[in-house]
This record gives sequence, structure tokens and C-alpha cells, in this order.
Amino acid sequence: MDDSSLKALLEHLPVFWWEVDEPWQVRERGGGAFADTKTAQRFLDRMRQELAAPGHPPQGGRWRARFDGRTFDVSWPLDERGAGHRTHGLAVEVDARPETPRQHAAFAGLVNLSPAAAFIRDSDGRYLWANHAYAHLYGTVPEELVGKRIEEYDAPTEAAQFRALDQEILTRGTPMRHTLDYRRPDGSAGQAVGHRFPVRENARTCVAGIYVDITDHLRAMVQRQEAEDDLRALRDHSGLPCALLSANGRVVTASWAAAELFDLSLHDLVGRRAHTLLAPETGLDGLHRRWNGLIARHTRRVETSAVFVDAQGRQRRAQLHLTTVGHCAGRARHVWAVVTHQSLAHDPHPSLTPAQIRILSLLAAGSSNGDIATSLRLSRQTVDYHISRLRELLDADTRPALVARAYVLGILAPRAWPPRSATAAHPLSTV
Repeated sequence: MDDSSLKALLEHLPVFWWEVDEPWQVRERGGGAFADTKTAQRFLDRMRQELAAPGHPPQGGRWRARFDGRTFDVSWPLDERGAGHRTHGLAVEVDARPETPRQHAAFAGLVNLSPAAAFIRDSDGRYLWANHAYAHLYGTVPEELVGKRIEEYDAPTEAAQFRALDQEILTRGTPMRHTLDYRRPDGSAGQAVGHRFPVRENARTCVAGIYVDITDHLRAMVQRQEAEDDLRALRDHSGLPCALLSANGRVVTASWAAAELFDLSLHDLVGRRAHTLLAPETGLDGLHRRWNGLIARHTRRVETSAVFVDAQGRQRRAQLHLTTVGHCAGRARHVWAVVTHQSLAHDPHPSLTPAQIRILSLLAAGSSNGDIATSLRLSRQTVDYHISRLRELLDADTRPALVARAYVLGILAPRAWPPRSATAAHPLSTV
């Protein structure tokens, strides 16, 4: 087709023209009947099949064809074979109510496969176009929606609400963002948020809308908020010293009880590195290995003990529970640390030897000095010396006071029997 003015005119009309050579290779095509080249090519393939069928082309080279629910008057060929043995064909849509709005092919093409639900309706509430996500809300497909009115799919109350929104858009002539309630396919209440805006379709002003279902998102947000409120209440009112630590061991948030444990204000505790709150002792290497195992998600939780040091330099042993936050497969980003038991704060003293801890355990179980000597295969004088030395280290004048100090200073486990060391790795171990 050589007339550029005619080509430009046909681009705005519901027609389709094509020019092919002898072996049906398409040389040119155009017109406004189809919104994309794939649909146009499918139409040409249909025409080629019909022309190859018996009885085609019919008398006069004109016939009526159905394609994608639309009806076309087809003329073929329009003229004699021209240069290069090319022929022309023309298809004119009749009684057109296009499946998709050609004037808004960009909008339709953008959202047709989008998870957002989108539609176009005329002023009578009749669907002119809808994508699969929108049709899915009603348990159907776009082809079933097109041509139907709102009332055929929505309850009267909801249909009246949607019509009122459409009329507001048509009256104002400007887009509007809002949230609406609707009934989901499973019968549960749903919420969607999006925009409605006016569009021009076949010389008429219609209403287009695009919405995202936020029901599950809102439900998840509510559940998360409730979980955060519960956790905050547990942190602030349980009385347990607890803190949220980052992967590099920095205090992100903490309870007031944790701040009191270290004799710090909450403001001064948050932001501190956890290792600055620990007293130097032989068990720190093991604690560090367990921490690395948590961060690498080799384990979800660890129960251990540690010696804390407060702002005054006093020490106390505490039972410590560490639990990773979240369920992602990668490295843990945060760990909750909770102290369930803690000893009395005391000034630092030299670390006790394994033999001294065994003597304290047997002493707490009610053994006499002679029984302890026999059990540990030590002389009576050696046991007497150790007990005298323990009284000095723990500032205890009597045997009962020595046992009591061993418990309140966190040397012996408060919930174990027979008595054993608070740092024992195994329940049956004494050290």
C-alpha cells in the first residue's frame, strides 16, 4: 500500500490490511484492529487456512470470518496481482465490541499478566476488558467477564458500592486511590487497595481500575505486630534480663532488668559489644565457638553459663540461653540472650581448681572431711587445707556458710543433685 495518508487513517479504525507475495510471505500489514503483532499474525494464519479450504475464495472474494470472538468482513484479493506478484487483503470488523481496548493496549499489555487485578468498565457497569488476576477473584476467566455487568458477579450491596465508585470517577474525571472490602472466592472477607481512573474507549469515557489484594499482607502485619507486642511485654515485664544481639555481638535492644544486672542505664547498655560485659575466664573460647555455631545456623539454641562483670567491676555467674531469630537459610542476623539464673554479685576472686570444686560438691552433699578424703583419694590434711583455703577465697567462716556461698556465687549449680559445678558440661559430671 503506497498511500501513507490512507495507512495513517486505517491505524485508527477497526480494520486490518495485508499484502503478501506468491508464497504467502507477508510484505506489509497495518490497521487498528489488533493491538499487537502476535494477534495480527494469528489472524493472517487463520486467513491462510481458510483460503486453502475447499470452496475458497468464495464468489466475489468476500466472506465473513470469526476470530477471537470477533466478526470480520474479509475481502481477498482486493486487486489483481501487482508488481512482484503481490496481492492485498482487507478485513473490516463488524458489530465491534473488542475483547481488549485497543486505545489502551499499553495499559492492557502491561497488566494482562500482572498479579495485580485490573479491569475496564463502561458507564453502564459492563466489563469491556479484564486481566486474569481480576477474573480469578470471581473464579472465572476474562472471556466470561467481558460483556457482563457488575451485578452478574457481585452481591447487590457490593455491586452498588462499585457502581457508586465508578460514577464518582466519571463525574470527577480524575484518578482516585482507595481501599475497598470485598468477598473472596472462598467466602472470606478481603481487602484490596488500588486506583480507579477515567479512560477513553470507543469515543466514550469509561472506568479503569487496578488493584492489589492486601488481605494476606494485612493479616501478616497484624500477626507480626501482635508478636512484637507480646515480645515487648515479655521483655519489659517478665523481670528476666534479656537482650537482642546482632551477629557481631552488639546489643540492639535490652530489658530494664538487663541494664540493672550490669549496673548501667538502658541507654548505655544498648550499643555495647557483648564481649565487654564478660569477665575473662577459661571458658570464653568455648562460648565463642558456640556463638559462631549459632550465627552459622548449625544450631538454633544454646544453653550455657558465663561470668558477667558490671560497671563496678563485680562479677556474677549467670545461666544464659541463646536463640537465633528468624528461619532463613543463611547466617543468623540476630540472637536473643536470656538470663534465667544469676549468682550474687561479688568482687573477683581467683578461679577455683577442679579439686576445690569437687570438694565443694561433696561438702554440699553432706560428706565429712574424712569421707571427702576417701572419695578423692587425698590425705585428710590435704582436704583440711583445701577447705581452709576455700573459706578464705569465698569469705565464709563455717562449713554451712561455705556451701551457701558456693551456691550464691554461682560456683555450684542451683538446680542439680547431687551437687555439681555450675559449669559442668554433663549432668553427671562434678566439674
